[in-house]
Amino acid sequence: MKKRIACLHAHYLNITYIDTSFSTYDVEFIHFVDPALLYHMTSNEHFTVAEAQMKVKEQIKWVTQCHADAILITCTNYIALLQEEVLSISVPIIKVDEPYFEAISRIQQPQTILFTNPATVQGTMERLHHHADQQQNSLDIEITVINAAFELLMKGQQQAYNQAILEAVQNIEDRIISVAQLSMVEAAKQAEYATAQSIINPLAPLVDAVVNQLHLEQIASM
Repeated sequence: MKKRIACLHAHYLNITYIDTSFSTYDVEFIHFVDPALLYHMTSNEHFTVAEAQMKVKEQIKWVTQCHADAILITCTNYIALLQEEVLSISVPIIKVDEPYFEAISRIQQPQTILFTNPATVQGTMERLHHHADQQQNSLDIEITVINAAFELLMKGQQQAYNQAILEAVQNIEDRIISVAQLSMVEAAKQAEYATAQSIINPLAPLVDAVVNQLHLEQIASM
C-alpha cells in the first residue's frame, strides 16, 4: 500500500531533493513550504523564540490534517524549535538531521561540519552532541559557517550559493567533511566531483532511514 508523507520545508529547493531521491519508491509526498519563519529568525530582531515555537506548532498542526503516515521535517531550525507537546502527536515525525547524526557520530577521525545558516548552528550542534553522548561516542568536530552564503540562497542565487560552498570545501584539508543542511546537498556533490573527496550530506542517510522506518516498497520496473 502506498505511503503518504507530509513534508515541511523552509525552502522550495528541498522539494526536488526529496522527490528525486524517492522516485523509485511507492510513496506520495505532500509538500508544505514556508520560508518566512527563517526570514524572521535571521532578519527580525524583535521576533522571539517563543513566537517561532508557536509558529512551528501551528505548522505541524496544519500538516497533520492531510492524513499522512508520517511527517518529514527538512529544516533544522524547525526541528530545534519543536516542543514535547508537538512531538507527542500520533503521526510519526521524521527529522532530517537524526540519520545524519548517526552517520557522523560513528566517525573517529577529525571532522569539519559546514553550515550556511548561522541560526541553525547552535540547535543542530546541541542535538548532535546529545545524540553522540547517548551513543557514548566522542567527537572531534570543527564548525565552519560560510558567511553570507545563506542570503544568496534566500535570494534565489543558487549558482552563487553552490560556488561559496565549493570554495569553503577547497579550503579544508586532512579532515572528514560534511554539510549539515539539505540545501547544501547539490553543492556538496559538485564539490565531490571537483575535489575527488567524499563529502557526507544529510540526504543519503535520510533516504535509508525513511525507507526502513516506513517499510517503503520500490516501484517494479517495467
